[in-house]
Amino acid sequence: MKIKTTLISLVLLLATGGQAEAQNAANSKTQYAATGDRKIAYRSIGKGTPIILVNRFRGTLDTWDPLFLDKLAENYNVITFDYTGIGSSTGTLPTDIPTVAKDIKDLSDALKLKKIIVLGWSYGGLVAQAATFQYPELVTHSILVGTNPPGKNEIPLEQVFFDRALKPINSFDDEIVLFFEPKSESSKKAAQLSHDRIYKRIDVSKIPATQEVFERYFKGGAGFREDKQNFREQLQTTQTPILVISGDHDISFAVENWFALLRELPTTQMIVFPHTGHAPQHQYPELTANYIHNFITLNK
Repeated sequence: MKIKTTLISLVLLLATGGQAEAQNAANSKTQYAATGDRKIAYRSIGKGTPIILVNRFRGTLDTWDPLFLDKLAENYNVITFDYTGIGSSTGTLPTDIPTVAKDIKDLSDALKLKKIIVLGWSYGGLVAQAATFQYPELVTHSILVGTNPPGKNEIPLEQVFFDRALKPINSFDDEIVLFFEPKSESSKKAAQLSHDRIYKRIDVSKIPATQEVFERYFKGGAGFREDKQNFREQLQTTQTPILVISGDHDISFAVENWFALLRELPTTQMIVFPHTGHAPQHQYPELTANYIHNFITLNK
């Protein structure tokens, strides 16, 4: 029996080319990068050019849609991480976006990455922009999902965001309102599918749930709107290719806030999904990943 088992194992090993099981969003291991006085928790799947995903308000390693990650990983080394002080990372979340963006630089240095693509969602889109402007020698492309430009924007967050997003624990109904389009049946169906994929692997206890942490996020957002670093001006002069992906009804970061700037942005392209909310990459994970890949391929 022992000889038979050994032969079966050998056959399986040869069939996979002697390689270990491929890492995907479902089985990727949480690893830790030592960066000075803190440890940044991260996961890595796929091969190719590194693309670092920068998370939303209250987002953790577990809150990305795994189908979106796996689709991106067909062409890239997809790296997700928890901010300093969030999820499984140590330390305390900074209250200014430029300092939060240092997580991206420090993680890149720890992993010995010389060039990266950044993809920021929501609050993470603010962080991704800061990283793009602060580390132009590192960031080759910037993908901004469900977010807004720096500086003052005319359309604020809708009240329904505050009503839903600040609950200690969000229900599935909250997720529909926060990330999808409740008036669209197709969007609500996509919400259920995305929720089911995410909840196959999630530790809800890691999701920030205190007012103290919420305030740290909000202070960062307020500073980004004040824009003492003149990031809005840099957005109009940067040579880095930027792709903005938005839903047509985003209660957190209204897509309309980009419109006044579009003719002034030399490298920015925009995609707007109809009947879609704050998480277009979760409503259309495969299509969004394809758009991103095409943009990067055609803007080298």
